[in-house]
Amino acid sequence: MPKRVDHEERRSQIAEALVRVAGRRGLHAVGMRDVAAEAGVSLRLVQYYFQTKEKLLFYGLQHLTDRFSARVGARLAAAGPAPGPRATVEAILLASLPTDEEGRTFHLLYSSYSILSVTDEALAATPFIDNPNAAEDALTGLLRTAQDEGLADPDADARTEAISLLAMTATLGTSILVGQRDAGSAVAVLHHHLDRIFTAPPRPDAGRTDGPEDQPSDGPSSSATSRRA
Repeated sequence: MPKRVDHEERRSQIAEALVRVAGRRGLHAVGMRDVAAEAGVSLRLVQYYFQTKEKLLFYGLQHLTDRFSARVGARLAAAGPAPGPRATVEAILLASLPTDEEGRTFHLLYSSYSILSVTDEALAATPFIDNPNAAEDALTGLLRTAQDEGLADPDADARTEAISLLAMTATLGTSILVGQRDAGSAVAVLHHHLDRIFTAPPRPDAGRTDGPEDQPSDGPSSSATSRRA
């Protein structure tokens, strides 16, 4: 009886090969023949599943996104059963930084996809990502939740802060890739901005302590008594 082929598993195998070889050589330099060799399958098989390089690239992008989601999930699992808004925001942003090989591959290829979607006619004809505002919307929601729970500055504009965090993290990632700064200093910058956002301002009476002068008096003050004496 012939062995049944799991077509989705085979597509994932090819997409994983694309991610590996593109991570080494750059997305622009990868062809279907390179991916076939990396996956250990024939070029004909790659063409059977994806027909064109553009279709392979788009499937590879989805595979890369799935890997990123799993990376975020692992960070959240490590943070405990109820990580809260800040830990969730931090997990999303840190997962995209190239602080290890997995993060390096994600940042490099995602940036490459962005550029190719502008310059390649076939890729430009199809939306780069289905929901371009997904990350921005997710961070905005988390920041608003933190504000509602008194965990973040209530006067901050959640949407603007979300956009700023995403833009800053992307730039920090590139600066790590090109050797401008190391991962530790980039993470420190990110923490600096998270500390600013997730520090709620003190209440007007937060620093007040009731001293003797604040205590209600049932009778004349001691100074008044001494004057009468």
